[in-house]
Amino acid sequence: MAENSDVVVIGAGIAGASLAAGLAPSMRVILVEMEAQPGYHTTGRSAAVFAPNYGPSGVRALTRASREFFDAPSEGFAAAPLLTPRQILMIARDDQVGALQTLYEEAAGVSPVELLTAEEMQAQQPLLRTGYASAGMLDTGGQDIDVAGLHQGYLRQFKAAGGVLITKAAVQALTHDSAGWTIETRQGRFVAPVVVNAAGAWAGEVGLMAGAESIGLVPKRRTAMVIAEPNGFTHRDGPITIDIDENFYLKPDAGRLLISPADETPCDPCDVQPDEMDVAICADRIMTAFDIDIRRIENKWAGLRSFVADKEPVIGFSKCAPGFFWMAGQGGYGIQSAPAAGNLAAALVQGKPVPDHIATAGFDVARVAPDRAGIVQ
Repeated sequence: MAENSDVVVIGAGIAGASLAAGLAPSMRVILVEMEAQPGYHTTGRSAAVFAPNYGPSGVRALTRASREFFDAPSEGFAAAPLLTPRQILMIARDDQVGALQTLYEEAAGVSPVELLTAEEMQAQQPLLRTGYASAGMLDTGGQDIDVAGLHQGYLRQFKAAGGVLITKAAVQALTHDSAGWTIETRQGRFVAPVVVNAAGAWAGEVGLMAGAESIGLVPKRRTAMVIAEPNGFTHRDGPITIDIDENFYLKPDAGRLLISPADETPCDPCDVQPDEMDVAICADRIMTAFDIDIRRIENKWAGLRSFVADKEPVIGFSKCAPGFFWMAGQGGYGIQSAPAAGNLAAALVQGKPVPDHIATAGFDVARVAPDRAGIVQ
C-alpha cells in the first residue's frame, strides 16, 4: 500500500534537507534517502568555506542572501555558531595577474578585499614559497562553515515540523498519472502530486526515470587530503590559500593542513574514492607553491560535485514532467548557498514569489531555471 503526502523529496543531503525543512511547516513532506545516513556522499565530505566571491553570479547572489541566516539561525537550530572567521587568500603567479585583477574588480564592491604584494602575502601565509606568486587578494570576510551543524540543524527542523525521513530508500522507479507521482523505493511506495529531485550526483538518473528534460548534469570528483604541519608552524588561524585558477588550495585545519588539487574529474555517480594520480598531482602542486616537503599523506578522500554547463544550480519545475521539481547542480557551492537556495526552492514549490531577501541580493530566478539557454552543451 502506498503512503501519500503533498511532496516527496528525493535526497537528504544539504539541498534536500534545506528544502524539506522549508516545506514541512505547511505541507506533508516525505524525505527519502538511499543511504543509511543522510549526506554520506557529498555533504558529509565537504570542508566548506563561506566565500561570497566564489562561483558564478547566481551562486554569489544566493550566497549573499544566505549570510543573515548563517549569522543568526533560528532559535535551537544549532548548538554552536555556524560560521567562524577564515580569511581567504587568492594568489597569482606573473602569468595569472590578469585573472586576479578581474576577480578583485568584481569582488571589491561586495566583500572586504585588498590587493597584496609578494611581501605582504608572505606575512599572511608564511608557508608560501618565495618567488612563486607575485600578487594576491586577501578577502577578510571569509568564514569556515560548520557543515555538520548546518545539515543536522535542517534535519532536526524538518522532523520537528512533522516531516518524515526514510533512509535506505533508493528510488527504483518514478511514474506519473492522474493521481500524481508514484515513487517506488526499497522501503516502499509513495504517492504525491509533487516530487523534488535533490539527488545530488544521481539527479540526472532520477530525471531520466521521470522523463524530465536533460540538464546535462555531470558529477565530478574532488580530492582532498590531510598532511602534517611543518615543524614550527604557528599560523593555524591563517587564511585558506587558493590558486587564482583554482588548481590547488591549502587550509590550516585542526592542527593539520588540508590540501586539494581542486580537481574536477567527470565520473559516474558512485561512492567515489581518491585516485592516486590526483593525490600525486596535489602533492606536486602544493610542494611547488609552498615550502613544504610532503613525506606522508595522513588521510585522503574524495567527494562528488555535480555541475551543469554554466555551473549555476538548477532550481525549478520541469517543463516536460508535470509536478517534477529540480533541485540539482549545486556543484561546490551548495553549502554556502544552502539557506537562500532552500528558501527559494520552498517558495517556488508552493507557487510563491522569490523571497524578498533573495531578490534584494540581486538574484534573477531565470539564471537557475531548468530550461535556461545554454544549460546543456
